[in-house]
Amino acid sequence: MEPNRIDVHHHVVPDFYRQALEASGGDPSDNEKFGITTSILSLTAPGACILKDPQASANLARQANEFCAKLRDEQPNKYDFFAALPNLQDVKLTLDEIAYAYDVLKADGVVLFTRYGKGNHYLGLPDFKGIWAELNWRSAVILVHPTHPVDTAQFSSMPQPVIRYPYETTQTAIDMLHNKTIRNTPNCQIILSHAGGTLPYLIGRPTSDLNKRKEDADAFWDDARNFYNDTAVAGTENVLCILEKFAKPGHTLYGSDTPYAKNDIIDFHTSRQDASRFQEPGLATQVNRENALVLFPQTEESIIRQGKIEEDAEYAIARSQFAFTQNKLGAVKLHSA
Repeated sequence: MEPNRIDVHHHVVPDFYRQALEASGGDPSDNEKFGITTSILSLTAPGACILKDPQASANLARQANEFCAKLRDEQPNKYDFFAALPNLQDVKLTLDEIAYAYDVLKADGVVLFTRYGKGNHYLGLPDFKGIWAELNWRSAVILVHPTHPVDTAQFSSMPQPVIRYPYETTQTAIDMLHNKTIRNTPNCQIILSHAGGTLPYLIGRPTSDLNKRKEDADAFWDDARNFYNDTAVAGTENVLCILEKFAKPGHTLYGSDTPYAKNDIIDFHTSRQDASRFQEPGLATQVNRENALVLFPQTEESIIRQGKIEEDAEYAIARSQFAFTQNKLGAVKLHSA
């Protein structure tokens, strides 16, 4: 097993968020077992949007962000976080929380959902341009997490995350590509959950159907490769083989989907990821840790700082023990004399 993983897809479930879920009808982990040393925490869908009142939603996002910041401050080498946001349709409240999350709480990034509101408001929607402009100005790292489609009754009773979530991720990614959200926000680093849904597998269809000129098709394809992808519930060799060929170097990151993916599911994917044979030497270590350190320099600084503190503490203990031993030997010699 590869040690020292940085898990970019790790959900936090504070008690107050669990209560909000239950009040709205509903919807700690074994890190060591999977070699995870640092987790970038996030609220999963529906996040703060579970509360329909705009201000209540904003308040819940603020509470979650302050909770995560406190966890990070208490154990900086173990935790960082993606800030939760209210419904993106409430633009002012969203911009206010982005500013607070970055300027006050020093968040590592933000988590966005694939769709907002009661309609098909995917992330390429022109109404969201102001939010994207702010995120671009801040060179934001963004985790895009799927939520359910507008009408879940159209589909079978199978749980939404099994197959609909990857489709929703693909839908919002294509929406961002087609509306040039990716092209217009070059400073944003956007992580697609679950290996990009079906995007790496199906990218040829929208590229050929939506772009008639070769230069447009080439640009569309390149924009799609600019996405980052995590391996949460997507660690099998067939998926990783496609990602290795499609994603740009450094754009694949480890994810576990804790705690919504139970240990047996995490083990299924993590063990297969560890057993996969990448064509590029060293790629496994890059996926597990090194790519995330490049993407999250604040996390790397915290790990280095904490390591220095621990080294200093160990040195102080060793020095104290040495001094104690020397004093004891001196006392013995004095007594013998």
